[in-house]
Amino acid sequence: MSEVSPETSVQASAEVSAEASAEVSPEVSQPVGPGRLEGIPRQVGQSADPGVGVGPWPGPAPRGPGPAESAARAMAAFTGRVLGRHQAAVVRIGFGLVWLAYLLREWPNRRVLYGDRSPWSMDLAERLLSDNGAFTVLPWFGGRPWFELVYHLAVLAAVAVVLGWRTRASTVLFLVTVLSLQNRNVFLGDGGDNVVHLMAVYLVFTRCAEVWSLDARRARSGRGGVVLWSVLGAVLAACQFGGFAGESLTWTARAFPYVGWAPLFWGLWVVAGLWWTLGRLRPDGEPRAVLDALANMVHNCAMLVIAVEVVLIYATAGWYKVQGSRWQDGTALYYPLHLDYFTPWPGLSALVGSALLPVFLISYGTVIVQVAFPFTLLNRRVKNVLLAVMTAEHLGIALLLGLPVFSLAMIAADAVFLPTGALLWLAARLRRIRRPRVPVA
Repeated sequence: MSEVSPETSVQASAEVSAEASAEVSPEVSQPVGPGRLEGIPRQVGQSADPGVGVGPWPGPAPRGPGPAESAARAMAAFTGRVLGRHQAAVVRIGFGLVWLAYLLREWPNRRVLYGDRSPWSMDLAERLLSDNGAFTVLPWFGGRPWFELVYHLAVLAAVAVVLGWRTRASTVLFLVTVLSLQNRNVFLGDGGDNVVHLMAVYLVFTRCAEVWSLDARRARSGRGGVVLWSVLGAVLAACQFGGFAGESLTWTARAFPYVGWAPLFWGLWVVAGLWWTLGRLRPDGEPRAVLDALANMVHNCAMLVIAVEVVLIYATAGWYKVQGSRWQDGTALYYPLHLDYFTPWPGLSALVGSALLPVFLISYGTVIVQVAFPFTLLNRRVKNVLLAVMTAEHLGIALLLGLPVFSLAMIAADAVFLPTGALLWLAARLRRIRRPRVPVA
């Protein structure tokens, strides 16, 4: 008995190459005429006119596209394509898993962290919220039942984001629950929580369910979500005009950007309804095309903001480390390895901390990698190598220092720079594992 591995390998390679070509470059149509075969691209030096025949170009070689044509092509790609859709899907899945893992890990301690048993009481939290204007729904009703509802709703929202189910609604619910819990007790967060906080805002503006989601499958089946849209609109209206939201759902804010949360939520709700209506009444009309172009532009801008955010995180962290004396002499890693708070595996931490040369190399290597990361974006190969190094570094932080949420959040943020070919290759490998292999007699 043997397995059909060559055919499966060829099929997976064909899937990867087909998806990669569709993702990276648009299709270029070739003219078909006498003496030409359909599907065979024109070679360099071959005339595009079928009547001229095969031969070198007469006169000087043709020049490339001018600035105006290049700008037009860039604008067409910016408005007509969802750039980085595979990276957006990985970011969505990654941060959904990070928040879900955190909520499940802290489930036994949830009341102490954010609930009625927290040392940071609700009265103190409301006094701080009145000053900074942060958004949270926990003070609306107070009490344990409301807190339990919000906490478990956060778990369900994280699951929905990971699966890509009703992503336009689930990402907004994900944003609401992340902000509500984190702003309830601002003294619990670390760098990883801050990254989750920011990415929860950015994910709302991305089309992160184009691939690897339940929404992508549902789009092919044609089923809609008008019932969910109606329910969410009724809930939002009750929260807006019920009188219990306080200053959380305001139309204006005292500080920058001087716009409250109500315009954001109502705007997303109206756009979702308009999208569904035009998709059913005039799917090929100009209004729907304008909405698609606007959605593509918003998505592309949001992906750019995510990339810039990651670059700023590493750049600022690296340059701040350069100014520290412990990082300058290469002993910075030694001290957290000898603190009980950062030693989940005391034996392993003591073993690593006792080796002076590895501590020195890791300390200097961390600074070099973080400072050099923005500059490596100019070279794709160097950037990919550095991404692998940074992933290994974050896994080491999760293992040695006991910061899994921070490490997983940074790995999920780094996914915005992953090459599309590698993601498609990995997806093809996973599909091969899921498919049953046919034995051959």
